[in-house]
Amino acid sequence: MKKKYSLLLFLLMSIVVFGQEIEGRVLSNGEPLPYANVYISETNKGTSTDDNGYFKIEKLENGVYEVVASYTGFIPKKKEIRLENNTASVEFNLKRASSLDEVVITGTLKPVSRMETPVPVEVYKPAFFKKNPTANVFEALQNVNGVRPQLNCNICNTGDIHINGLEGPYTMVLIDGMPIVSGLSTVYGLSGIPNSLIERLEVVKGPASSLYGSEAVGGLINVITKEALYAPKLTVDAFGTTWGELNVDLGYKALLGEKTSFLLGANYFNYDQPIDNNNDNFTDLTLQHRISLFQKWNFKRKENRVFSLAARYFYEDRWGGEMQWTPEFRGGDEIYGESIYTSRWEFFGNYQLPFKEKMLFSFSYTDHDQNSVYGDEPYLAQQRIAFGQLTWDKEVNNHNLLFGAALRYNFYDDNTTATASDGENKPDEAAIPGIFVQDEIKFSKKQTLLAGLRYDYDKRHGSILTPRLAYKWSVTDNDILRLNAGTGFRVVNLFTEDHAALTGARDVIIEEELDPEQSYNVNINYLKKIYTGNDNFIGLDLSVWYTYFTNMILPDYDTNPNQIIYDNLDGHAVSTGVSANADIVFYNGLKMTLGATLMDVSQTENGERTRQMLTERFSGTWGVSYKIMPWNLNLDYTGNLYGPMRLPLLGDLDPRKEYSPVWSVQNIQFTYDGFKGFEIYGGVKNLLNWTPNRGNPFIIARAHDPFDKNVEYDPEGNVMATEENPYALTFDPSYVYGPNQGIRGFLGVRYRLD
Repeated sequence: MKKKYSLLLFLLMSIVVFGQEIEGRVLSNGEPLPYANVYISETNKGTSTDDNGYFKIEKLENGVYEVVASYTGFIPKKKEIRLENNTASVEFNLKRASSLDEVVITGTLKPVSRMETPVPVEVYKPAFFKKNPTANVFEALQNVNGVRPQLNCNICNTGDIHINGLEGPYTMVLIDGMPIVSGLSTVYGLSGIPNSLIERLEVVKGPASSLYGSEAVGGLINVITKEALYAPKLTVDAFGTTWGELNVDLGYKALLGEKTSFLLGANYFNYDQPIDNNNDNFTDLTLQHRISLFQKWNFKRKENRVFSLAARYFYEDRWGGEMQWTPEFRGGDEIYGESIYTSRWEFFGNYQLPFKEKMLFSFSYTDHDQNSVYGDEPYLAQQRIAFGQLTWDKEVNNHNLLFGAALRYNFYDDNTTATASDGENKPDEAAIPGIFVQDEIKFSKKQTLLAGLRYDYDKRHGSILTPRLAYKWSVTDNDILRLNAGTGFRVVNLFTEDHAALTGARDVIIEEELDPEQSYNVNINYLKKIYTGNDNFIGLDLSVWYTYFTNMILPDYDTNPNQIIYDNLDGHAVSTGVSANADIVFYNGLKMTLGATLMDVSQTENGERTRQMLTERFSGTWGVSYKIMPWNLNLDYTGNLYGPMRLPLLGDLDPRKEYSPVWSVQNIQFTYDGFKGFEIYGGVKNLLNWTPNRGNPFIIARAHDPFDKNVEYDPEGNVMATEENPYALTFDPSYVYGPNQGIRGFLGVRYRLD
């Protein structure tokens, strides 16, 4: 009997001691904030509010807790709660903030408020991309001002990211701060990142080589994934289009004990219905079958030291070509098709060393295998990149110091001239060590100076120094002026920098031993926050930049229409321009994001100045959102606008336009969120039904003769104009500046379980 009473007493004490809970509500101006994050500081206990703003954190011991409530676009709040054998209730009333107040890490490798960092960083949250849902990050960037996804082929639809008009190889893409998407993988690495696991995207425009090394010449994009503590237990996002596209995105979190949590994400995309609306017998959109699996582990350690591991596997089978193509024609010269099998592994993580000093070791490894054929031309390539970096963050008086040492190992091999020498295959293999130092000096509450210097050594090119300087002046609490100057460099990576080099349509000619490119950049940035009555807000972001390049490597299409000639520019190149962003929030729920960019990107060689190919003079982006509260209905209208670009013609007789017209892609979406945990959304993409074949006799040159069987050449190897070939053309799909996919409807559903 005593044992029974003892057991009963123990159970009652357990309920009292370990059954306490904190409940409450998160509001703003009296309205509930659904899906706000609520957590207890320095623990892994947290939750999200429901549709009515309520939350509950259970299984707590007696004690004093600091409870934090946060929500995207609002200023977080903390409250101290004492539990003594009771249930505590608490209410948070959050005030609206702007994106300018968010914490960023990309500009300085350290968490800092966007208003405080000397380096301009743009932040884009998942809510921004939900306004125009896409199947991958590559397409999602189409509504970011000054950033343009550039398609490089009308057939296989591969592409890269242009920042401020600079070609894709000048953009570095990071995942959680690790440079795992670069070189060969830039074309495919932005596909298949599960959108449900993305916390935010940070964009830096301008050279960042002093922190990140080679490739961060034009700018960088950092894809930051969620931590399990703040993620919902389950998310499902699936949508389809009237073209037959299907995209499914899954996210799942689990807590394994008190110290381990993990996120599991999966993305599946399928499109298998050939469509030829422009009647050239080629697919307008590449057929794709893609799957991506992502897992991230977070480990709780003493004194909140960081330890996380993540891995991703990506597989894709895509093809485009003549409508009659089937896999049995792969690699043959009967029916033309471009077929690409891609298999890719990524592994990366962060580990804070167990010292009193703030020392962090970051590492990543990627293995990319590609098996492709372009007509009857095979392209087989492997790329492996290993990266390790140790940083030491140290504060001394008014100096915030950062020391770092990095080692990057690159391996690349393919079956093209890029890795061939004297008839032998010689894979490109290099280890590039680097060290850097950064000193952020606070002269006063209003003035900060950041100075940085990086040294890298590449056995192919020798020593490379990249300094930078950044100055921030807080004119007022709502006015920030920044001045940034620095250099960037990029080691030679010819492979995949131009799709036309792989199609067999043109021969690749390397004129000389190529030297690394160097850039010099100056950027002036001004931020302004304006608060008006009734909780209205306007955020302005204005930037002016000038970048000067030496040793620039650009493909020459013009000298010989059957060749791509690579060499260092005997002269210089310049990118200059101005961009402006405006974030506007009205008290009635109307939100607007507006952006515009004017730029001039040119190259000067032998005293002759020419505009860079495939670079617009101006561009604009916009997003307008409004919620009809009584109907639980959200309306989103998004779009972009691009000015004329110089296009790659095949000769003087080529009848296609030398410059693209002004063109725009616009979208509208309706979202209903009146069901608990569910959102139903749908709308129309490309409302204007714009496609690049408008005003052109054709897009793909000699689509009827993709193997050039009926092309005749003169004794010098030049294409002859004949009755069958009056424009003296060869087959070429590189005349491309926008998607061939026209208007289409879409319908999707999202589910969230907290």
